[in-house]
Amino acid sequence: MQGWVIMSQPGSLCVGIDVSKAILDIAASSAIEQFSVGNDSDGFDAIIAELRMYAIALVLMKATGGLETAIVCALQAEGFELAVVNPRQARDFARAMGYLAKTDSIDARVLSQMAEVLNRHPERERFIRALPDTECQVLTAMVVRRRQLITMLVAERNRLHPAHPLNRKSINIIIKALEDELARLDADMNSHIHSHFKELAKRLSSIKGVGTMTAAALLAEVPEQGNLSRREISALVGMVPVNRDSGTMRGRRTIFGGRAGVRTALYMAALVATRFNPVIKVFYMRLLAAGKPKKVALVTCIRKLLTILNAMLRKNEEWNESYHHVAP
Repeated sequence: MQGWVIMSQPGSLCVGIDVSKAILDIAASSAIEQFSVGNDSDGFDAIIAELRMYAIALVLMKATGGLETAIVCALQAEGFELAVVNPRQARDFARAMGYLAKTDSIDARVLSQMAEVLNRHPERERFIRALPDTECQVLTAMVVRRRQLITMLVAERNRLHPAHPLNRKSINIIIKALEDELARLDADMNSHIHSHFKELAKRLSSIKGVGTMTAAALLAEVPEQGNLSRREISALVGMVPVNRDSGTMRGRRTIFGGRAGVRTALYMAALVATRFNPVIKVFYMRLLAAGKPKKVALVTCIRKLLTILNAMLRKNEEWNESYHHVAP
């Protein structure tokens, strides 16, 4: 941490909450004795009543497959600042601090210590999670459910061909049910977008390659769009190549982390754009001509597409090909 400037933050207490399906474990400094409550409305009320007694600087928890969503919304509605980190990052921090064992109470204690570090970070604000509005939460739920239905549909279709003839009728019934539910969900999603995000969706979809589902994923899972720089938005989604260097060794740059669902949506959008979007197509061909592998060129196109979308929302502008033209 050499070179860090220790920033003075409002509040004096950092809290860690370990989330499981039924239980929430809460830890802070010695000012609060570690305790557990249920992961339900009564438990939320107990946590809020306890934290209101202190000046809270930051509350930290791990992303837990959506189990943390309710407590995050409850605490943010009460005005607490929260950060939600990747579980791998929390576990790496625990190992660095010498915690080899893993229990819920230990995880909560580690999160409180990690919160203290983040609270003093010179870029503290980028860790704070913004509270999405109700319409964005509804859209996010739809996008997540659609992704789940697609996964189940692909699995059933893959089972159909090698299945015993006796089982094919059952598989076809499930496939039909999933297709019907997917169609119903798509109709609901389109209606919701038309009612609450019509102008934003229209602007995003004005780019060739970006369809309704890609726009929905961006609106739901990247609400920060338009408020960040091109470097910040690329890092947020996980599109910035990470160095793998040590001494004289220079490793291959890779991308990982960030928001995988958004990357998947942008991958398909960029794949289409390399054929039908004149700007992305020229850019893609230029990269190939420079000797870049196709996969590297496509990832670069994804990052460029994301940058263009972010700039359009930040400047409140429509797509204009001349703004983004790249000479071959």
